[in-house]
Amino acid sequence: MALNGKATVAVAVMAAAVLVMFAGEASAALNCGQVDTTLAPCVAYATGREAKISPGCCSGVKSLNGLARSTPDRQMACKCLKKLATSIKSINMGKVSGVPGACGVSVPFPIAMSTDCAKVN
Repeated sequence: MALNGKATVAVAVMAAAVLVMFAGEASAALNCGQVDTTLAPCVAYATGREAKISPGCCSGVKSLNGLARSTPDRQMACKCLKKLATSIKSINMGKVSGVPGACGVSVPFPIAMSTDCAKVN
């Protein structure tokens, strides 16, 4: 299944939230393509096309969480996710915000479009 721009946004928003929780010191190695690909399995749930979060979605959330090892990586993921989310009209941010917790990933900040990516550390 190919992702459209809107579906990728939903994935990006979730990834940003997951990435923000990890601290480290390094330059950003993460890019928007990685974020999009890793969270692609979450798009159907985030847009209401599937009623349940798939195992592939949770795997992607956990993987992205592991990729966001530094503050620059978390900030980049946040930016990528927000950019994508703004292009998906059918995204349900209520569903998106619950994905990390449903997948067993703790995120110490709200998953929302209002998140200031520059303050993510």
